[in-house]
Amino acid sequence: MFIFGLKMMAHPRTAVRGNLISSVAMLIAVVVTAYMIFDSGGASWAGWLLIAIGLVIGTGIGIFLAVKVEMTQMPQLVALFNGLGGGASVFVAGAELLGLTDAKATPDVMLAIGVSGLIGTVTFWGSLVAFGKLQEIAVFEKPLPIPAPQAFNAVLAVVLLVLVAIMASTGMGWPFIVVFLCATALGFTLVMPIGGADMPVVIALLNSYSGLAAAATGFVIDNNVLIISGSLVGASGIILTQIMCKAMNRSLVNVLFGTMQGGSGPAGSDDELYATVRSTSADDIAMILDNAQRVVFVPGYGLAVAQAQHAVRDLANLLKEKGATVEYAIHPVAGRMPGHMNVLLAEADVPYDQLKEMDEINPTMGQVDVAIVIGANDVVNPLANTDPNSPIAGMPIIEVDKARTVIVIKRSLSPGFAKIPNPLFAAENALMFFSDGKKAVLDIVTAVKEL
Repeated sequence: MFIFGLKMMAHPRTAVRGNLISSVAMLIAVVVTAYMIFDSGGASWAGWLLIAIGLVIGTGIGIFLAVKVEMTQMPQLVALFNGLGGGASVFVAGAELLGLTDAKATPDVMLAIGVSGLIGTVTFWGSLVAFGKLQEIAVFEKPLPIPAPQAFNAVLAVVLLVLVAIMASTGMGWPFIVVFLCATALGFTLVMPIGGADMPVVIALLNSYSGLAAAATGFVIDNNVLIISGSLVGASGIILTQIMCKAMNRSLVNVLFGTMQGGSGPAGSDDELYATVRSTSADDIAMILDNAQRVVFVPGYGLAVAQAQHAVRDLANLLKEKGATVEYAIHPVAGRMPGHMNVLLAEADVPYDQLKEMDEINPTMGQVDVAIVIGANDVVNPLANTDPNSPIAGMPIIEVDKARTVIVIKRSLSPGFAKIPNPLFAAENALMFFSDGKKAVLDIVTAVKEL
């Protein structure tokens, strides 16, 4: 059911059903596991009470998250899920270590326990740091007071490997505590130096880590299902990481060791950069759209925050009625997580064939009459192509600056997640519509209807 569910999630038309099937599969897994424990007499009444308390707490947290977490917070939620998966692996491995006899402390079992503890701990704390960065908590945006973080990480990694080797070769369990402590430090030092713009890659990588930790735990408790499922998650996470690295133009080594360096924007102050910014109104935009034959919407995080997807769909339908061709340019990491914009637009029943990936839309962007950027910033920032010292240098972007007219809908000229200015706002072919995303689009819809 998990595999069928994942397969169905590959297409918007079947994704909801796939998610439901996967949820039912997890429920069956929990119920069957509980029954097997009961049938084998593997738990006392006190043990059953603890299991029941765990089920109630876990169910309550799940319901709370499902109801309260907004669509804009999905990246943070995914980071937490990755971390909880890694943490669970550490607890299972630790519990198994406590119950081991000398006869069962074979090298392969001890190696699996050590690896599970190492990867699971790094995943847990690294995911919490990723959550903090995505949530824009100030303490996680400050650099660590470590003179040579890369060298420090390398030393930690070597120490951890030595500790795991000691566990495997001697059968001693005490190094597991040191592994946990060192891996905790590594979880922080690995993720803290990585810039906010690289967080989508980090999320994908930590997802892979959680799968690898689960697979290692499967070897610890001799559970083939856990080994297989963990391997699937680990492999799919690595594939997604490679896709995200390509989309962000970052190497995996760069992400792993946090070698991304901070950079500056173009020379001069923001006031000088934005001196030629031109603002516009809904009525002016309506007149521009009235003559447009091809319109491309570029959604971003601001669209998600404003919940403007339904208003955008209504505007798109109006333009299509007037004979315009309407498309949506989707950057792989728009919204701070792979597929975030696809989900938002699917929620508004936007036809899937209108969603165009970056590589597909960029070659024809020069033929676009009007590109409407709603809440996107870093993924349309031309500095990625023009400034080699920029934090997003080399990152593939949606090249909206090539369109005949660019309309940027934003509340202000504030920078994006990468904390750098965007020269697009002051481009000769760009107009700024300063407003809340949803209100702005609704105003444009009204103005188009009144033409």
